[in-house]
Amino acid sequence: MEYSQYDDNNNLSLSRFESMLKTNRVLFFDSNEFENIIQHYMEIGKMALAKKAIKLGLSQHPTSINLKLFQVEIYVFENKLKLADQLLNRLSDIEPANEEVYIQKANILSKKDDHEGAISVLQQALEFSQEKADLFSLIGMEYLFLDKFEDAKLCFLKCLEADYEDYSALYNAIYCFEFLDQNEEAIDYLNVYLNKNPYCEVAWHQLGKQYFNIKEYKKALAAFDFAIISDDTFIGAYLEKGKVLEKLNQLKEAIENYKITLALDDPTSFALLRIGYCYEKLGQDNLAVQHFYKTVEEDPLLDKGWIAITHFYNRNKNYQKALYYINKAINIDTENVIYWKLYAQINQRLNFLEEAERGYKKTLELGNYELDTWLARADILINLGEYEAAIFNLIQTAEFFPDTAEVEYRLAGLYFTTNQADNGYFHLKNALGLNKDYYFIIEELFPTIYKRKSIEEIMIKFKNA
Repeated sequence: MEYSQYDDNNNLSLSRFESMLKTNRVLFFDSNEFENIIQHYMEIGKMALAKKAIKLGLSQHPTSINLKLFQVEIYVFENKLKLADQLLNRLSDIEPANEEVYIQKANILSKKDDHEGAISVLQQALEFSQEKADLFSLIGMEYLFLDKFEDAKLCFLKCLEADYEDYSALYNAIYCFEFLDQNEEAIDYLNVYLNKNPYCEVAWHQLGKQYFNIKEYKKALAAFDFAIISDDTFIGAYLEKGKVLEKLNQLKEAIENYKITLALDDPTSFALLRIGYCYEKLGQDNLAVQHFYKTVEEDPLLDKGWIAITHFYNRNKNYQKALYYINKAINIDTENVIYWKLYAQINQRLNFLEEAERGYKKTLELGNYELDTWLARADILINLGEYEAAIFNLIQTAEFFPDTAEVEYRLAGLYFTTNQADNGYFHLKNALGLNKDYYFIIEELFPTIYKRKSIEEIMIKFKNA
């Protein structure tokens, strides 16, 4: 009843304040009412109304430290850090032991990327703070900004000592354990934690993920089962359990767990995608592709969904459908390098060489500098008779992959084809010196060059060397 009355009072204060703004009448509110009104507007992002409330609040309560601290928050939000600093210094003189003053000072230092300074200020606040958990959490976050994960971990563990149900601190502590590759240590900590808090679904969930990371799948499965026992609506536990069951090749059971998540809440693209993969492994192609379709309907921006559909039709040698869906994907995200590489590969299989070349060129432009991408484009340019473009492409390839036989053989063949014999002999000798076994590249890509007597003589000389 007390909470209900508190909420009613808040709603009444908000109604009176908004009514006052509409009528331009000035009403009186006590400082606590103003604090609640300001907090409400800041939480829902209505900063203009929060500023009005602060201005009116300070006109009625000019000595209120809390209202002035809200003013500091507004200054920080608006990046008016100098004004925030000046006001905080005045407040610090009035209340040198006010914890919130230190927190706001640290916030400003953090925004200036002075994380060491922020930590120092927060550590000062620890000396007189009664509620240390929040301060340890803030210090931990500053250590994370500095990539000091061991220090951050210790801070989050101190938060948990002060408040065992601070799940945000628990997540952050486990994140630090993982980043430090301390899976075993994380498991030890979580087991101790669960001895004191055995029905904590969050801890069981995190324990299962740690076992999964070290491939202890049976133990991971047990941990996720305990998470579900603790909270049978915990979607994350069902998803993780499904992943473990996939690893154990218990695909039907994995599907059941993924489907439970669909029943508990709105469908997630992750669950739909995993169900599709499971059906595909079970050889149930129709159900597999149906779920891939549902995945992209649920989240058209999820590239894994489009890639799954494309791979599905690729594997089934239905290249026209694969091309149709990869084109749809590219229309949604024109900068996705994986889409463009698949587009190139499918067009190449369909012998649409101009489109394939365009795809590989776009793939390279988007930063995919893998050797097979460069070589595939070069081979298509050779087939198209674009010899100069192929040479330029391979010269660029050599910058990324120097002393590569596959590149040197192609350059040799191209230079011979374009009547640049000196360059041809130079690259052919390089190629043979790097790997004689790749000589078939000349035969496959440049059959007329391969039959030349002079080329045959060089080859015999290298074989006998």
